[in-house]
Amino acid sequence: MSGRIMPCSPKEIGSLFLFEKLSPEQLGRLCSEGRVELFDPGPVYTEGDPATCFFVMIEGTVVLSRQVGGDDVEVTRASQRGVYAGAMQAYLGDRVPQVYNNSMRVTEPTRFFVLPADIFADVMTEWFPMAVHLLEGLFFGAKNAQATIGQRERLLALGSLSAGLTHELNNPAAAAVRATATLRERIAKMRHKLAVIAEGPFSRDALANLIEIQERTAERVAKAPVLSPLETTDREDLLTDWLEDHDIGQAWQVAPTFVQAGLDVDWLEQVAAAVDEEILAGAVGWLNYTIETELLMNEIEDSTTRISHLVDAAKQYSQLDRAPYRVVDVHELLDSTLLMLSGKIGAGIEVVKEYDRTLPPVPAYPAELNQVWTNLIDNAVSAINGAGGTGTLTVRTGLDHERLLVEFRDTGPGVPPEIKDRIFDPFFTTKPVGEGTGLGLDISWRIVVNKHHGALRVESVPGDTRFQVLLPLTADPELSGSPEEQAEETV
Repeated sequence: MSGRIMPCSPKEIGSLFLFEKLSPEQLGRLCSEGRVELFDPGPVYTEGDPATCFFVMIEGTVVLSRQVGGDDVEVTRASQRGVYAGAMQAYLGDRVPQVYNNSMRVTEPTRFFVLPADIFADVMTEWFPMAVHLLEGLFFGAKNAQATIGQRERLLALGSLSAGLTHELNNPAAAAVRATATLRERIAKMRHKLAVIAEGPFSRDALANLIEIQERTAERVAKAPVLSPLETTDREDLLTDWLEDHDIGQAWQVAPTFVQAGLDVDWLEQVAAAVDEEILAGAVGWLNYTIETELLMNEIEDSTTRISHLVDAAKQYSQLDRAPYRVVDVHELLDSTLLMLSGKIGAGIEVVKEYDRTLPPVPAYPAELNQVWTNLIDNAVSAINGAGGTGTLTVRTGLDHERLLVEFRDTGPGVPPEIKDRIFDPFFTTKPVGEGTGLGLDISWRIVVNKHHGALRVESVPGDTRFQVLLPLTADPELSGSPEEQAEETV
């Protein structure tokens, strides 16, 4: 949008704080190479367009805004003379994209001193060479520091996840090792018991009955019901009494194993009826070893299955074997991240999942979204731990005005209102020194907003803090660039 050209007065622009130290010759050059324009209420320039001009307000009111997802969000409003916007990085040349980083509009007739970007770059370099060098160093130094610390943030997160995964893998692996060693011992005892039975005066029919009972007992183990503690105690007492009444030794040790396998007194009566009385004790001992081996094999199966699930979750989390940009089910990503972070979440925090399973898959960079989930869950856990270590983390999905919503809600102390507008700024952190870099939320913002063209927002009161990620349901044509091009947006 163009304004109406008006006379430029060196005296008037010299009264603006940006130019108050310039010489009359410099002010004359600005007026000759720049211009004064009067804009009616409405837009002046739009975010993302080529940055062609540097604007300094002489009088009026300006509003600056940023695009957040599909929304235009106001970031500042000013009526102070001399405020400036536009091509403020023109002096950096083609080393950075020369586009407007925000949109500007005016709410009343407003006059600006307007300087073309190339002229602004020339006068900055010619009149303030030292300042330009300092600004260049500050800009590129901060950018490099942000990239370096961002990599460090990722490494710290990876280290934390690795430690958690190692801990989670260690438990089932140790259980499988213990169960395997015990299983070896039980099988050795079974061989010994088999030798004793083979040497005894038992008929072929009696042995056949014993083997048939063994098979049916193994089947009962697989179908054992889940009992309450009270039911378990009552059944153990009944079985112990029955075993002692039939002169079977170590009844107090055998009874819990039989109960765990789902056996009861009626079953033992069937065993007693199927074998001769003189071999009942040996038969019960043989069945005890059978049950123990079945239970141990179940334990080994459960442990190795747990390890397999953890490995699958790690693969799903890292997305090492997947395309960088594809259609994904966010629930799979959330579940893998929660599993990877389960060791860090701890027993004092209850995790509640409120998933809308009717949601469609969405096009996304899944590895990047997993990083967002990690950062937001880590923040929620830190908030709850800071408030006593017990609380609830609720992960909810749903639809929000034709966008997919993923919400992380914690019962921590909340985000103070005075810092709510700063939490997404680079390097801003409320954690103690050494515990946070202040880039977790900044990286999350860049991934969600810049890379996925979604939105990231926060709502917080004490005891109820909600970070909400909003993702488009359909692919954005601008996301069709190479992974390398897209990756640059998050640096």
